[in-house]
Amino acid sequence: MATSFETVTSADGTPIAFERTGAGTPVILVGGAFNDRTTVAGLAATLATDFTVIAYDRRGRGDSGAGAVYSVEREVEDLATLIDHVGGAAAVFGHSSGAVLALEAAARGVAMTSLAVYEPPYVVDDNRPKPAADIFDRVRALIADGNLDDAAELFLVEAAATPAEVVKGMRDDPFWAWFTGLAHTLPYDLALCGPGNVLPAARFAKITAPTLVMDGGESDTWMRAAARAVAEVVPVARHVTVEGQDHGVLHQPDALRGPLTEFLR
Repeated sequence: MATSFETVTSADGTPIAFERTGAGTPVILVGGAFNDRTTVAGLAATLATDFTVIAYDRRGRGDSGAGAVYSVEREVEDLATLIDHVGGAAAVFGHSSGAVLALEAAARGVAMTSLAVYEPPYVVDDNRPKPAADIFDRVRALIADGNLDDAAELFLVEAAATPAEVVKGMRDDPFWAWFTGLAHTLPYDLALCGPGNVLPAARFAKITAPTLVMDGGESDTWMRAAARAVAEVVPVARHVTVEGQDHGVLHQPDALRGPLTEFLR
């Protein structure tokens, strides 16, 4: 199936790059930390038999520009610009901090025909500690010093609750270069999630788009609790567990085909 590469200019003049695949109702895919459009390409291919799928590089990643100054509002504008570009109406799927971006955009009035999110990383119980209040500043300082390895490790251990010994092993893998290559965007994800990854229940209660909130049956308890909590505060939402999957579901895109296709139709 043919895929076309395109760019669109966001409200602040930043170019946003994306790939368009398939035909039908538009669906925009929003990746999370350490993700660009290539990491959602498998899901795009899976959904493209039924939908026009837009896989884009969030600002600062891939072929998209970074803009002069980052803010959550600029990322929301990027998503709104994409929706306008594909016809003014689209469904949105977000994974992890990309799910947070999608939820924030919906809460701020960005028009969506429907919204599906997978494991937005809020901390809603005591199954893991909340990220420290100063993690944003510490990650940004490491990046400013050019220490991308430690910035990625700090984010993974304290923000994503990845066991430290696992991250130590990851640093010895050649694939670690992927993490350091996108580490400069980690402050964006931290800004999206906010201090302590607190669920903004009052804000999300304003979402009017029909919403599907998913988690994986093999995911960490805190992530599953967050998904249920989001589904409880969004007025028109339902919760679905994708059995046999964890937070790395984008590596198994066929697992999302059934629940997403049923919901988006």
